[in-house]
Amino acid sequence: MATPKRKPSCRLGLVKASKGKDVKKVRAALLGQGSSSGAKGPEAGLIELPETTVKKDIAINLPEIVINSIDNMEPDHLVRTMVEFGSKALILSHRVWLLYRREVKEGNREKLEDLQEKVDKFVEERATWKKETEGIADLEVDYDKLKEKYEGAEVELEDLKGCIIQEHINGFQKGVRQTTFFCQNVDAVDPRFDVNKDVVDD
Repeated sequence: MATPKRKPSCRLGLVKASKGKDVKKVRAALLGQGSSSGAKGPEAGLIELPETTVKKDIAINLPEIVINSIDNMEPDHLVRTMVEFGSKALILSHRVWLLYRREVKEGNREKLEDLQEKVDKFVEERATWKKETEGIADLEVDYDKLKEKYEGAEVELEDLKGCIIQEHINGFQKGVRQTTFFCQNVDAVDPRFDVNKDVVDD
C-alpha cells in the first residue's frame, strides 16, 4: 500500500513567515513600534562598537548600521546578542551603582568631617564660655567679699573717728581739771574753756 506524499512548500512558507514576524517583534521591543523598515540592512554579524565612557546623564544612541542590521538577524543570534548586551548592561549598571555609592559615601564623609569640625569648634567655644562664666562668678564672689570688707572698714573708720574726737575731748577736760586743781583761781566751768577753740599767736 503506497503512502501519499506531503506538500513541503506550504509549511516552509509558514516557517519563514513566522521567522520574519519574530524578528520584527524583537526589533519592535528593542527600538519601539515605529522602527520597522522595509529596507534591507547589511548582513548580520558581530559589530565592533566604540568604547563607552561612564558619566553622569548617560545618553545611549545606536548607530544606523546597528539598527538596520537587526532586520537580517537570525532569532537565535538576536537572542544571544540581547543576552550579551544585557550582561554588559548589568555589569555597567553595577559599576555605575558602585561609583555612585562611592561618590555618595565620599560626599557624606566630607559633610561629616565639616560637621565634626563645627561640633569640635562649638565644644571648644562652649568650654571657653563656661570657663569665662566660672571666672565671672568667682569675680562676683570676690566683689561681694570686698564690698563687705569695705563696708566693715567704713564702719570701723567712723568708730575710730568718734573715738579720736572723744579722746580729744576727754584729754581737754582732763587738762582743765588738772589746771583747776593746781590753780585755785581757775574755774573749770568757765565758758572760755572750749574744746573746739584754740589759741593762736598773732
